[in-house]
Amino acid sequence: MRRRILLLLPIAAALPARAQAAWPEKPVRMIVPFPPGQAADIFGRIVAEQLSARWPQRVFVENRAGGAGAIGLEAGARAAPDGYTLTIGTSGTLGINPSVVANLPYDPLKDFAPVSNIFQVPLLLVCHPGQPWKGPADVVAAAKANPGGINYGSAGPGTAQHLTAEMFAHAVGIRLTHVPYRGSAPAMTDLIAGNIPLMMDSLTAALPHVRDNRARALAITSNRRSPLLPEVPTLAETVAPGFDAAGWSGVIAPAATPRPLVERISADIRAVLADPVVRARIEEQGGIPDPGTPEQFGAFIAAEIAKWKRVAEAAGVKL
Repeated sequence: MRRRILLLLPIAAALPARAQAAWPEKPVRMIVPFPPGQAADIFGRIVAEQLSARWPQRVFVENRAGGAGAIGLEAGARAAPDGYTLTIGTSGTLGINPSVVANLPYDPLKDFAPVSNIFQVPLLLVCHPGQPWKGPADVVAAAKANPGGINYGSAGPGTAQHLTAEMFAHAVGIRLTHVPYRGSAPAMTDLIAGNIPLMMDSLTAALPHVRDNRARALAITSNRRSPLLPEVPTLAETVAPGFDAAGWSGVIAPAATPRPLVERISADIRAVLADPVVRARIEEQGGIPDPGTPEQFGAFIAAEIAKWKRVAEAAGVKL
């Protein structure tokens, strides 16, 4: 009996390795915690498309919006840790929510295995073209004349769009009224219709509307101008010296996902994002490709949590 057990041990040890080598044997789900039309969804779909071409099985995107992205993140955290469910984690869901959402149904550091970041993207302060504002100084002047009287839309409570707008208001000493939406697309629809005068949105999502004159770009949140909109000034060079903020999204897996599988998925994502054609597609839409190892992405998430905690405390944001 002892001899049989000893003979079977190497076979048992080899089974998980064989299972991982055969992965994926069925389609892989990628949860996006927001509706279609914003940067997390746009670039998540690019990565899903490219991984589908590399892997023997398709990667399909599932949009699970709501709860400041918490619904999608909770679903991703509770999924089986077998590599068949990946989640798009964002600056809002991973970096901001821990500091502003009470009773968050997931822990961004304990419930997930970081895989790789995908991109970073600056945000745009945009207004309805019928507004008289030509730049951020005009918004500041109007808000100081009417404290709390200017509404602004965002992709939802606790998103990078929300906190960056509050960071801006705090930096220039004004008070704005937040109107949250279930994603940036419905917020932009209301801005174009004139139902809200102002919003903060990702450069990626806002760019087509700015180019078609459906929205007016007032300022960009990065510390350098974008080559896609070189005429649009930064907040740092106009009304808020030193201002620098960006949104981002990356891929995470359930915490117990086998490490070799996490590393394999990460390597494939980094290979996808190293492709000049893919990089060009992201850059043409205002994004900056930002792949990294699981260790690099994990350290980045921890640093973002600390950064946005300082912003939330300074601006007094609690959801």
